[in-house]
Amino acid sequence: MRILRAEGRAAAPWSNGGGVTREVAVQPPGAGWDTFAWRVSLADVTRDGPYSPLPGVRRILTVVDGAGLELTVDGTPQLLPERYRPFAFPGGAATDSRLLDGPVVNLNVMLREGRAAATVEMVRGSRAVRPADGSADGAAGPDEVLVVAVEGRTRLGAPGGHQAQLERFDAALLTAPDAAAVGLWTDGTAAVIALSAAAPARP
Repeated sequence: MRILRAEGRAAAPWSNGGGVTREVAVQPPGAGWDTFAWRVSLADVTRDGPYSPLPGVRRILTVVDGAGLELTVDGTPQLLPERYRPFAFPGGAATDSRLLDGPVVNLNVMLREGRAAATVEMVRGSRAVRPADGSADGAAGPDEVLVVAVEGRTRLGAPGGHQAQLERFDAALLTAPDAAAVGLWTDGTAAVIALSAAAPARP
């Protein structure tokens, strides 16, 4: 389990001046825009404006702070007035964003089509987190699991054993060698992002 602290994350300004993005994790490590399989980031959005087109990328956006926004994706309005409701859309679509009542913070998951797939679950309370070794019934599990504390504090570890504490916007990345289930406890809300290699396309 690798702990990724929010403190010290570099803020990359948007080219249109509408906000900044802070990268949480990327695969492969150090990959740029043209080479990532998946990328997770937090974006501070301060004004309305268009999104940069990302052909070949699937996006999952979750508002984690603020009063929400409206996305217009290829001409279709999508109202996101509540926090913690993931919304998936194609990165290559023409997308405009309108703030409903002031700035927001978005959790962004970007997935290269054909290389990565993901689910985003917003968790309150407790649950078990486990990559690759699969579930109790033997079904295959995700290759990696990224946990992001989006509200309050989150703890990860074995009951009665060592536990890592995540403050707001800290993250933890669990990969295939972390075979044993890890307990998650939060007094707020945590995003559990299960990341897997995309299934090969059928001929």
